Amino acid sequence: MNPIMIDCPDQFVTERLLIRLPMPGDGKAVYEAVIASQDELKLWLPFARQEQTEESKEINIREAHLKFVKREDLRFLLFLKDTHEFVGSSGLHNPNWSVPKFEIGYWLDSRYTGRGYMSEAVKGISDFAFRELKARRLEIRCDLLNTKSRAIPERLGFELEGILKNEDRSVDGTQLRDTCIYSMIR
Repeated sequence: MNPIMIDCPDQFVTERLLIRLPMPGDGKAVYEAVIASQDELKLWLPFARQEQTEESKEINIREAHLKFVKREDLRFLLFLKDTHEFVGSSGLHNPNWSVPKFEIGYWLDSRYTGRGYMSEAVKGISDFAFRELKARRLEIRCDLLNTKSRAIPERLGFELEGILKNEDRSVDGTQLRDTCIYSMIR
């Protein structure tokens, strides 16, 4: 079956969050969050090291919207349910629809860290993947040294399957890094 034919809700809610696909016009909120969080994000995420403009973020959001519709990548934006403030991004990436399996990635606006929003979002997205998309496997990959990122799968009961040694370069390209692979199986 062509993945574009897979019915997939484009939004859902958790206790405190509205989680939905990116929509045209979301670029400004994402841009502001990246700028506010750039010092923290650039340690781990290559996109945060690139020049940021509101227009480039809007282009990126529109591309993410199209990829969602085509089922090539299911990025979600995270908003506080009560105020609709943008707090971060997550999603189901690198889909293999024949299994089906997905990789969960995430980042949070630094102004909202320490409140459990990302753990809530990743739990919600995991439940969504198993329930709505009949996922059989979810993965979270993160740098061994990124303790904040590693805490999320550990808190949610993902299993550390292994650590890939010298698997990637640091985002600044100066050293080799180890990558942790966590999974949850249905």
